[in-house]
Amino acid sequence: MEFALNERLAAVGLEVARIHGCRVLLKDEEHFPWFIVVPEVPPGTEDLHQLDEETFAEVMRAVRKVSRFVEAHFRPEKLNVACIGNIVRQMHIHVVGRFQDDPAWPQVVWGFDGKMSYPQGEAERIADAAREFLGQC
Repeated sequence: MEFALNERLAAVGLEVARIHGCRVLLKDEEHFPWFIVVPEVPPGTEDLHQLDEETFAEVMRAVRKVSRFVEAHFRPEKLNVACIGNIVRQMHIHVVGRFQDDPAWPQVVWGFDGKMSYPQGEAERIADAAREFLGQC
């Protein structure tokens, strides 16, 4: 199977790593530490329950590693993990650190209108830290 990353997902930010059969992306959003885990699964596989047990376990390993990075690096008060896919149907899982003082709190981040890109160099600095952390897990 040849995997192709959805254009919308590819455009959201920076590819950080490939772990456990998944691509890990850093969303270019300064307000929230926001990663997207994209399993390299066949087209048409959109929801977690559609995965066989082995692939499901690998995807969850990737999500857990990314979640642990967000927790260790950003120290959020709450971690939101979701596989939604209403707009982009390619399976992907959001891992978002939340803080009570973030501009979308307590609402969801998906529809937040005040999104801002990271300052110059910041996304790459975070991606480098994530690569180091994920490589050690």
